[in-house]
Amino acid sequence: MQLKKLNDKSIDQLFEAILTLKNVDECYIFFEDLCTVNEIQSMSQRLEVARMLGNGSTYNQIESETGASTATISRVKRCLNYGNDGYKLALDRLGK
Repeated sequence: MQLKKLNDKSIDQLFEAILTLKNVDECYIFFEDLCTVNEIQSMSQRLEVARMLGNGSTYNQIESETGASTATISRVKRCLNYGNDGYKLALDRLGK
């Protein structure tokens, strides 16, 4: 499934490159070149917020444990409720 707003050959190439990575070490190598430290931390924080929301944590608990702003928590919650189930897909596959 491709989202029309993201349907682009260069984005396809990015996703295909990510799919070639074989382990966490390779991901570190690739993402450290591709993203800033803050970008990587923001993505990992949003995934953790999604996991915590899925486990029933409150905004206060999530904010306290992750340092995420209420705006970030709200954005992730909106994706969980009305998005494409990408967080759920990834977290289910991680067994979390």
